[in-house]
Amino acid sequence: MTTQTRPHPEVSPRGPLPLLVDRLFGTLFWGKMLSVIGVWTHSLVAALVIFDATGSALMVGLVGVVQFGPQLILSPTSGKWADRGDPARQVIIGRVLCAIGSGAIAVLLAVLHDAGPSAVTAVVLIGSFVVGIGFVVGGPAMQSIVPSLIRTGELPTAMALNSVPMTIGRIVGPITGAFIAAHVGPAWAFGVSAALSLAFAVMLAVVRFPRPAPRKAGQDFRVRVALRHVWQDRPLLFALIAVATVGFASDPAITLAPSMAEEVGGGAQLVGQLSAAFGVGAAISLALLAALRGRPSAPTTASIGLCALALGNGLLAVSSNVGLAMLGFAVAGCGFGVAMTGLSTVVQQRAPEALRGRIMALWMVGFVGSRPLAAALLGGSADLFSAHFAFALGAGVVVITAFICRPKALSHPRDSALNDV
Repeated sequence: MTTQTRPHPEVSPRGPLPLLVDRLFGTLFWGKMLSVIGVWTHSLVAALVIFDATGSALMVGLVGVVQFGPQLILSPTSGKWADRGDPARQVIIGRVLCAIGSGAIAVLLAVLHDAGPSAVTAVVLIGSFVVGIGFVVGGPAMQSIVPSLIRTGELPTAMALNSVPMTIGRIVGPITGAFIAAHVGPAWAFGVSAALSLAFAVMLAVVRFPRPAPRKAGQDFRVRVALRHVWQDRPLLFALIAVATVGFASDPAITLAPSMAEEVGGGAQLVGQLSAAFGVGAAISLALLAALRGRPSAPTTASIGLCALALGNGLLAVSSNVGLAMLGFAVAGCGFGVAMTGLSTVVQQRAPEALRGRIMALWMVGFVGSRPLAAALLGGSADLFSAHFAFALGAGVVVITAFICRPKALSHPRDSALNDV
């Protein structure tokens, strides 16, 4: 793979459709779409297999711990790589690792089809850990590369579109995973996940992405530089805290879906439908935001999304039937999509170019790294009490964050001294 410098002509910002067919942004968008569908296929089927083997929501949460736990340790280093090296190549390596993790589970489950629950659990957890390593290697680079692919004034639209693959993945992935697992077998579902991640890697390998900007002589690439900058830029700090909360409160779309389906009298198909309802809500919100092209402001968008996410979790806390549970997941998904678009735009706008990889690594630590905590805390609460109690706990955390990270707290002008990195 070779790279080239991408010019940014002073022309009017493009809308959603031109960006989707752009050679660079479009390749990233559609490749990410395939990969995220694969990721959610993996996550949903892993949850089904572990729940079937153990009957424990806490053990389902352990999948999230091993899959997303590496974010807490390795994301800062991965972000430093993104600032120093070639982000596109880094994304490719990450997707290949994801394919290896899912593919290994597929092969081992096919070979060990008569294995007991302990062996199946071990296979899924180890493979999911490898997938998690793939996330942490490619994640910060995938986020930091977006501004280099677009023109001035296109960031709000690009960030709304950048969230679409994650949203579509939440719809198509769970349904695909549940269908394949139920009709063909879990091994085939993990195989599909591996193939989709590998397809993304191939798409990136055949396209020439922009060459990274020249680095300043003596530039400090330590993570502590980004941490110091975030601490000094309080709106950026609050936005990253809110991102962590969104990750925490959206984890139940997978971790608690099996428990909620069981409590309202459903089975494996309902698990996929509940997770897909979350994605449908997010898709609707993102389509609207893309059409609005940055209106309302990013801080206001983030606040609206946090409130909707809290409402969705609140509805799930009191749901007693399938219809209300589906509505709760859809409202939560809507809040997720709106909040992540607003918060991601705030972070990208405030992150200096020289620190973008490391700051987006902190974004990943917050969003993905909060999921092991959510999986353990909310999954354990569902086992000890009920899924309804766990959703109420999630709603409470979001309400507190929405109050702290209200629009005024996210919109203070940036001190010009913070630009000198």
